[in-house]
Amino acid sequence: MSVVEVLDAVVSEIGGSRREGQVEMAEAVYDALTDGGHLLVQAGTGTGKSMGYLVPAVQWVAKTGGRAIVSTATLALQRQITQEDAPRVIDAVAADTGVRVKTALLKGWQNYACLKRVNQTAGQESLFGEALFGEEQATDMGKHVLRAREWALESENGDRDSLVPGVPDLAWRQISVSKQECDGKDCPLFNECFPEKAREEAMEADIVITNHAMLGVQSSGIEVLPEAGAVIIDEAHDLVGRVTSQLTIRVGAADIGRISRMMRSAGKLDTEFSRHGDSLLDALKEAEGRIRIVPDTIREPLGAMARALKDSCESEQWAKAFMKDIDDLLSEDGKYVVWANEDALYGAPLDVAGPIANNVFSERAAVLTSATLEIGGSFDPMAYQVGLAFPDQGPWEGLDVGSPFEYPKQGIMYVAADLPAPGRDGQGDEALARMAELLRASDGGALGLFSSRRGAEVAAEYFRKHTDLPIFCQGEDQLSTLVSDFKEDDRACLVGTLSLWQGIDIPGRACRLVLIDRIPFPRPDDPVSQARTEQVGKRGGNGFMQVSATHAAVLMAQGAGRLLRSTTDRGVVAIFDSRLVSKAYGGYLRSGMPDMWPTKDLELTKKSLERLARGQ
Repeated sequence: MSVVEVLDAVVSEIGGSRREGQVEMAEAVYDALTDGGHLLVQAGTGTGKSMGYLVPAVQWVAKTGGRAIVSTATLALQRQITQEDAPRVIDAVAADTGVRVKTALLKGWQNYACLKRVNQTAGQESLFGEALFGEEQATDMGKHVLRAREWALESENGDRDSLVPGVPDLAWRQISVSKQECDGKDCPLFNECFPEKAREEAMEADIVITNHAMLGVQSSGIEVLPEAGAVIIDEAHDLVGRVTSQLTIRVGAADIGRISRMMRSAGKLDTEFSRHGDSLLDALKEAEGRIRIVPDTIREPLGAMARALKDSCESEQWAKAFMKDIDDLLSEDGKYVVWANEDALYGAPLDVAGPIANNVFSERAAVLTSATLEIGGSFDPMAYQVGLAFPDQGPWEGLDVGSPFEYPKQGIMYVAADLPAPGRDGQGDEALARMAELLRASDGGALGLFSSRRGAEVAAEYFRKHTDLPIFCQGEDQLSTLVSDFKEDDRACLVGTLSLWQGIDIPGRACRLVLIDRIPFPRPDDPVSQARTEQVGKRGGNGFMQVSATHAAVLMAQGAGRLLRSTTDRGVVAIFDSRLVSKAYGGYLRSGMPDMWPTKDLELTKKSLERLARGQ
């Protein structure tokens, strides 16, 4: 069967119907995989993009014997692919070709328990002692560590997701390591190693399902992914941010303490290392913000820490990784942006396009897809950000397959153009009062997207005082619980910050109003955005447009995209930042957003919401 015939069979099995955008996407993806090309595919909400790339990927693997890597930004999509979508596609392709494609899930090292750490003796000055236990009994955190430790000793895969109920991040860090800290084949428990077993399964699989954090590690030059003839990246709009985060270095109190404990566990004295670490932490109390030239008060203790490690633990992998981090922080080649706060020193790569292109895309087919890849009406900004535009990467193609939604008929985009633009301190009472008016008109069912945690908390407090609606605020419970509660009550409202702007899928009446408090430009004092803006300016470009406006455009498109999640949804996106229509860059931002019916008319918007509230 052809790709389209297999796609039709899978869609029919799940009770769906043919979507022309999905068909166009599947054919283009199969051609890219077959030709070894590079493809950017913008697939709007409702296209069914996971099937649009899984069907051609599985068929390509079955017919050629090649291997493909599929990467997502979120665990939710990773689970959907592994548990629902991929098995259906594999069955359909096996029925056609007789070849059953094998998949494997591969996560980062820190998602698996490390048996070497697990087997450290509790109670000694080890990973489980010191700050985690009281004199007579374990603290609550210590109890979490002990429970995780006991689970790991019985677990078959050591995967954190298998530990139910889970444990806090601090507890999990006591029984896990990063790839850089792993002893590898020198570890006495190497043959039992959970992440190594997962990697071995991935080496035997035809399709490896992973995440953007792993692509970040791969981008650093550390080979954590098996050889593959193709890589498919879903939620690709988030790739640069996730890779940057993964490659960001941090040296703070927790990191110094961790290395000290590892030195003692290895039987090495850490007196000099700890002393210089204390000197660094003292120096950081006086530092704040971006550091263009590392001062001697920071440079000297960092160098002394590296020398102390080299003298005593040079052969240890975790020591080598920490020494490399220090070298990168002290480098003057301009590749890292360095900044500090009173707790830690940080370094992030100025540019990740080269690492991604050289270590992820080179010499293999690459497909990147998302609902938001075109920025300002062009794929060029995204292609440059991820390195596809480098001459040595060869040609690339951009394809927009549209969306089955009729945005002008399904949605209204209201801009509060008469209100003053939000200030540095966020929205004032006038804007909050306007938001509350819309909440009352819609009788709830609102998702409030705010650019800061403080802004969300202030809004939640205001809405509780001025409406009788149930108001949930991010941070008051686990996000998954809040989203579930929001879905179940169509009068409820959920407000939060950037993690709600993307990846939240709430079809139906539960989400009929989306509030966006302001254009989400990066903070003016964000060191990475600041440095990247300067770099663009030095090359003769417009740093604001290429960095800040591009960042905001993706988030605005993602945020507005939370409203309509099915062809039957109706609703309003209300934006409380007049700059969207008053500034020249407003058109650039609007061009990437869903093409809903635009209005500045408050009364018309309220009447529309009132009809939605009545179910009309």
